[in-house]
Formats: sequence, C-alpha cells, structure tokens
Amino acid sequence: MLVLTRKVGERIIIADSIVLEVVEIQGNRVRLGLQAPPNVSILREELLQADTPNTRSVEPDHLIPVT
Repeated sequence: MLVLTRKVGERIIIADSIVLEVVEIQGNRVRLGLQAPPNVSILREELLQADTPNTRSVEPDHLIPVT
C-alpha cells in the first residue's frame, strides 16, 4: 500500500485517467473528489460488502467530476 500526505487542492493521478483530489479537510473527515472514465466503477467499500440485492445495480452516473 502506498501512503501519501496531501493538502486541499492537491491531486493524485492514477494510470493517466483517474484523478483523486483532496477537496476538503474538516477535523478527522476528508472529502475526496474522483474523476474517472465512464467505464470505471467507483463504489464505497461498504456498498460492496452490503448483503442487499441492490448492491450490484449501483451505477456511477451520480458522481460529480472534479474540475
């Protein structure tokens, strides 16, 4: 695992097509912005671990791109 320290506004580029940006830090909470091609699924881990029938139907179309 690679562990990095970033400040608000700093980005990490993954495989030339995925951008991870630190949007906000408040106390012990960090808001991240993710930008990826439409064919890349982005899900929170707890959704993958949930034992519900709707888990597989979650689509990434509700994501807001990082600008």
